[in-house]
Amino acid sequence: MTGRLALQVVTAYAVCLSVCLVVSVKGDHCLLISEVNADNPKLDTTEFVELYHTGGQRASLDGYTLVFYNGNGNIAYKVLDLKGHTTDDRGFFLVGSVDMQPKPAIPLPPNTVQNGPDAIALYHTSATRYGEKMNATAVGLVDAIVYMTRRSGGAEVLAEILTPGEPAFVEDEGAHEGDESIERCLVSGENWGFQVALPSPGQRNRCTPSDSSAATTRISELKLGGGQVDGFVELSESQAAGPLVLLVLDGRTETISVSVDVSNSREGLLSITIDKNNMKGDESGAVALYSGKASDFPVGSPLSQTQPLDAFVYIGPGDQPSANLTETLIPGRQPYQLSARFGEGCLYLSRCGVASWTRDPGVFWEAPQTPGQPNQCPWPKICPHVTVVPGSTEVPPHLPPWARGDFLISELNADNPGSAEDGEFIELWHPSGRRISLLGVWLLLFSGHNSKPYREISLTGHFTTAQGYFLVGSDRLVPAPSVRLPPNTIQNGPDAVALYRSAFGPPSASQNGIPTQGLLDAVVYRLRGSDKDAQELSDALTPGQLPLLEDPEVQSGDEALSRCNGLLPADLSAFVVAPPTPLRENSCPRPPPPPEGVVISEVGGAHWTNHSQQSGFVELLGSPLTSLQGLVLTVFEEYRAGTTMALPLTGITDHNGFYLIGNITGADQVFPKGATIPANGAVVLCSDTVTVCRAGTTLTNSTLRDTLVFSDELRLLIKLSATRGQQVMPVLRSVEDGPVSLSRCSCCEARSPSSWISSSPTPRLTNICPSPAFSSDLNLCLAPLSGDWQEHPGNCSGLVQGHSEMDVAGYLEERCHCGISSLYLQVANFSCVAGWLRVLGNIQALSDHQRALILQTSLTQGDTCTDPTTDRRMSTGDHWTITPWS
Repeated sequence: MTGRLALQVVTAYAVCLSVCLVVSVKGDHCLLISEVNADNPKLDTTEFVELYHTGGQRASLDGYTLVFYNGNGNIAYKVLDLKGHTTDDRGFFLVGSVDMQPKPAIPLPPNTVQNGPDAIALYHTSATRYGEKMNATAVGLVDAIVYMTRRSGGAEVLAEILTPGEPAFVEDEGAHEGDESIERCLVSGENWGFQVALPSPGQRNRCTPSDSSAATTRISELKLGGGQVDGFVELSESQAAGPLVLLVLDGRTETISVSVDVSNSREGLLSITIDKNNMKGDESGAVALYSGKASDFPVGSPLSQTQPLDAFVYIGPGDQPSANLTETLIPGRQPYQLSARFGEGCLYLSRCGVASWTRDPGVFWEAPQTPGQPNQCPWPKICPHVTVVPGSTEVPPHLPPWARGDFLISELNADNPGSAEDGEFIELWHPSGRRISLLGVWLLLFSGHNSKPYREISLTGHFTTAQGYFLVGSDRLVPAPSVRLPPNTIQNGPDAVALYRSAFGPPSASQNGIPTQGLLDAVVYRLRGSDKDAQELSDALTPGQLPLLEDPEVQSGDEALSRCNGLLPADLSAFVVAPPTPLRENSCPRPPPPPEGVVISEVGGAHWTNHSQQSGFVELLGSPLTSLQGLVLTVFEEYRAGTTMALPLTGITDHNGFYLIGNITGADQVFPKGATIPANGAVVLCSDTVTVCRAGTTLTNSTLRDTLVFSDELRLLIKLSATRGQQVMPVLRSVEDGPVSLSRCSCCEARSPSSWISSSPTPRLTNICPSPAFSSDLNLCLAPLSGDWQEHPGNCSGLVQGHSEMDVAGYLEERCHCGISSLYLQVANFSCVAGWLRVLGNIQALSDHQRALILQTSLTQGDTCTDPTTDRRMSTGDHWTITPWS
């Protein structure tokens, strides 16, 4: 059929529906949030939430609860028990403004549904009661939408709890003139998403592809022939497309069986009839659209390596997919599986998924034929992957936001002993160590010979294991990978593996050359003696680093490249050759015993002041020239699960014993990209594996070498074996004008909060500590308010021998707010006089500025405890009464 065929703009033609089959997609039924309109023009009088049951018929809502969350505080502001309600006969259920049409089953006052950043969650459980003012929870969660506007932002916490691994939906108020809503649509395969559309309460969502995809010529509709029925292909064409050619390929021989020039004289829907013998509904094959002419692709010629504009690959019942057709025409996607139930009939398929990309059979559904008209797509009868089985009490993880750690390549085994190569794999890991969605994540395998991807794999629709692992590998690998590859797919080197986040299709489709936008991690590896053969890949993906060698001589049997020395992306120094451990913690060489006597000496928080020189850093102190291998610097932020940084230390202390970490001048080691010291949290010196230190859930006293907690959060204090009163908060008034740090002024007891004061930063220099040069006289007489001493007022000797400095310092700091701690009272004398505590001597300071603040509080009063006056001033700490001397 080489040559030019007569084409026509289709308006109508006869179809025998008794010959072709349309079969509904079957699957488990569920209740889901299908549409939300939270913000109307002017007055919010047509707000609504639409639920839909995928059974498409009346369904009871007993046991379901609809909860509305406020993103400001992440608490519930509206809770609706749906007991006693049912959907309508088509499966829809409306909650909305009292004046909207159609009438909602549950009416709400105008302006009830908040505009964002907010969330709406659907629950089903008999074990949990939901009420207003409750904190956001994932217990019993069935479905949820977290949304915000471009102006509001700030929905990260709700997204972490309700839709882990998926960011909040950003509603674009300018998408449509007048009102718009957020509708749920199937994007591709079993992957759901939300998009802005015109409101359609109580009706099937329109789910039309975005305008950006309308200007691209693509396959719109297919009929796979059978019996006496010819097949056809309908194209949605753009006039600016240029010369086009449509090919039909035989799935067995991978050769061209039909080559047809496509006229592009006008925009619209074009139909091309294909002989029934060349595009059957019970055999494997492919349809592909290319730029060019039919003479460039003659019938009988093999599959071209030219990239098509669009393609559809299908496999017959019981057939195996052609790896060559799949990898060339639809990289990273799965072919459409035909079922034996069609027999000698034919099959109608329509583009129904709203994905903006092409070359994806997952966007096609079985649907009625609509030649020359918009496709009539049925509502899919499958459930979103993000839903939890009703009644489940599983709690999806509380995740750090993306900026604090995204997916990493954890392990790579590209070369197995022998010729079978059936144990190859690539293991990914999410630093949260939790079950995470891989929505929008792509894995690209690059060839070092031409620096182009030879395989692009979309991971959308998949989830990691409960420990954060995800496996791509040979179909014979044990444990079984989530994405299976034919044996010998992963090339041995010099090659590369790269991980991307790309919401709009394959990274290579939107970027010229080697893609770098959206790059999450990469490993460039080689064979022995091929250091320079992958130079272009190295320069783009891991600049300044030599490719890794999976050296088979390191150990007997199989080996892999395992991440063991850090969590920085695209850092090849983090990998070592080790035994393969797919879906398990990497088998890393035990680090040397961590050094003793190394402590945290100074910490600067990046946001403690607004001063231009305020920087985040950590200074360690130990013996000179001490190797720090075996220690991990771990940073926690309050109200965040897990850590925000776990940095293996790699260097040695300098000749003065200092080791400086941070993004500041002269640092020995820098923080990971995007990481710093938070305003409130903790810095921990840990002596375990990076995985254990990062998780922060199994830290023990032997693991915690030193800690500095600057947070009041009880959960963080408990995790770090601290109690209230053992945290050290930066005091800005201790410094007259400039940045502030927390400095150790008592050496060298680890995990001692009394050792710390607030001062000006002195990285790699001796810390500024209270000095006699800035001292002032102190003469106090203090009486207790409660406790054993009050019951026995004639005896305060126990207090004098105990923690009198800390108690007195706490009282003085409550009056001064200038950074006083027990270290300021080192030269003061404490004695018991007639049952009162006498404090006499000097109080030290950091500077003239701080001494002036101390003097302003009039801490020096009287000269004797023998005749206290009745003018007693009470401390807010409920510890002491101060009595001036008479």
